[in-house]
Amino acid sequence: MKNEIIERFTTYVKVDTQSNENSETCPSTEGQLTLANMLVEELKTIGMEEVTIDENGYVMATLPATTDKDVPTIGFLAHVDTATDFTGKNVNPQVIENFDGDAIVLNKELGIVLSPEDFPELPQYTGHTLITTDGTTLLGADNKAGIAEIMTAMAYLIKHPEIKHGKIRVAFTPDEEIGRGPHKFDVAAFNAKFAYTIDGGPLGELEYESFNAAGAKLTFKGKNVHPGTAKGKMVNSAKIAMEFHSKLPAEEAPEHTEGYEGFFHLSSINGDVEETKLQYIIRDFHRDSFQARKNLFEKIAGELKEKYGEQHVHLELNDQYYNMKDKIEPVKEIVDIAYEAMENLGIKPIVKPIRGGTDGSQLSYMGLPTPNIFTGGENFHGRFEYISVDNMQKSVETIIEIAKLFEAKA
Repeated sequence: MKNEIIERFTTYVKVDTQSNENSETCPSTEGQLTLANMLVEELKTIGMEEVTIDENGYVMATLPATTDKDVPTIGFLAHVDTATDFTGKNVNPQVIENFDGDAIVLNKELGIVLSPEDFPELPQYTGHTLITTDGTTLLGADNKAGIAEIMTAMAYLIKHPEIKHGKIRVAFTPDEEIGRGPHKFDVAAFNAKFAYTIDGGPLGELEYESFNAAGAKLTFKGKNVHPGTAKGKMVNSAKIAMEFHSKLPAEEAPEHTEGYEGFFHLSSINGDVEETKLQYIIRDFHRDSFQARKNLFEKIAGELKEKYGEQHVHLELNDQYYNMKDKIEPVKEIVDIAYEAMENLGIKPIVKPIRGGTDGSQLSYMGLPTPNIFTGGENFHGRFEYISVDNMQKSVETIIEIAKLFEAKA
């Protein structure tokens, strides 16, 4: 199974599927469609049934039941796109057998090193087979690891029809990294009662709480005048932008928060005297404090409009997704089954909130309760991303065990 996982994963990551939030198409990039079509052919090759791809690049397939019991149809999902934070072009995965626990030179020429000094969890993977980047791109384990794990689990179940399980649906979706993953997902066509995204990080992660999320775009308009004669005339949009940011609590930023703590994150800034644009994401686990964060943005924008004039400040504020806990708690047994599956395999479940979002955050509100399960990856979205193949195998085994438990409990 290990070699099968490596072959699948290293094939997928070489396809550039980075999404693009500035694109209006679905999927937002051509590479996602390339990989989606590859997956369609692979699903057919391994023996999956009802394999489809729609005009938006959503891939679905069925593994028929091997039991006569009335078992709820469950689904497993992963997304094909990779993050926009760092380039996903020309990914060159490095396979390291029997990792010795020491620093890994990712790129000798550029002096890029994956070191235990910077990443203290690294030595715990001693003896594992790791897959890393070459230091110039992200790896794409988020979420091509999930795709490889689902595909390998389905191939295993097809080869072992003696394993009893209900009907299983799988889906591979576009544009999760830009928040659009479920936007065109056909829940009725998927026709599963429950699902799991295979989109988590290290071994044992089991998540059914996510942030409430909003995005904010601020545009500040200025008036540029020659600095030698600017007195009383110039309005510097960059300074108004700086003033806005200075009014946010400095300690409530990603680099200072953990656990259930929310934050404001300035994700991009672009501007000059004439015009400056700020983009933020706003995150909080609790609805009341989430609303308070949005209210603060409106309050500060209002104060600056009063100070500089209505025409100089524009705020666009939109909700993105909500805490899926509200929709999953009423069917908490799906989390309990995943927990039990991990324990059966000798994996210590780590139940914690997702400090981010998965497709499950939106799907749960669309009528498909969808908790999240580990892939085995670390340091997503950057050049220091890596994944343990040993733990990818554990993820495959967890998928299989979940399917078995649903049948056993029916």
